[in-house]
Amino acid sequence: MADPQSLLQDGGFVAYTPHKPEWHDPPSGTDRSPLSTAKALHDALSTRRSVRFFSPKPIDRAVIETLIMTASSAPSGANKQPWRFVAISDPIIKRQIRIAAEHEEREFYSRRATPEWLADLAPLGTDSSKPFLETAPWLIVAFKLMETDEGGNVYYPTESIGIACGFLIAAIHHAGLATLTHTPSPMGFLSRVLQRPAHERPFLLLPVGYPTEDAVVPVITKKTLEQVSVWHTGESTT
Repeated sequence: MADPQSLLQDGGFVAYTPHKPEWHDPPSGTDRSPLSTAKALHDALSTRRSVRFFSPKPIDRAVIETLIMTASSAPSGANKQPWRFVAISDPIIKRQIRIAAEHEEREFYSRRATPEWLADLAPLGTDSSKPFLETAPWLIVAFKLMETDEGGNVYYPTESIGIACGFLIAAIHHAGLATLTHTPSPMGFLSRVLQRPAHERPFLLLPVGYPTEDAVVPVITKKTLEQVSVWHTGESTT
């Protein structure tokens, strides 16, 4: 275990102060057991769906700020927090993003995607048209930092920002809003449109807003527990 007074870092010692973590407790008057609260979260998040039909109803900037700070509370390699979340409500910039994204999507659907890939996408009803990039009141573009802003090292940046984006998607749903994980490929146009530095790489584009009243989603199913998990409990399986 590390010396509680100091840790060796980059050839020198830095102060290290241990502290007791603060655990979140369920609201008073509710079943506070781990199983009950885990089931409640499962029930809430299992209703999340990717939405492509957004209302232009405005959302306060404070909501987006809070969602981003929730995402930024995620764990990361050596606590380097290798992410930047760029929030856009400017209609001119949203229009630029849509035009560039649809160009890449047309290339994808007409030339880049394999027949197998297109067959897998067919049940979802997706195509190169992305009107939600303008209709949704906010876009959040997550950028992966390949080094710190000061030029220092980052560790496990892909894993770290992936976890943070998971936090963000869950927070958006918890707030009663909708989103969609949009990944036009390649995404270099986002760096150009948003004028981001070279050490930031676009990772994910999330439109955020309320769904329209007539919004529909594809009928899909999720894998079962038996399909997604393997258990080693030391107990007999007979």
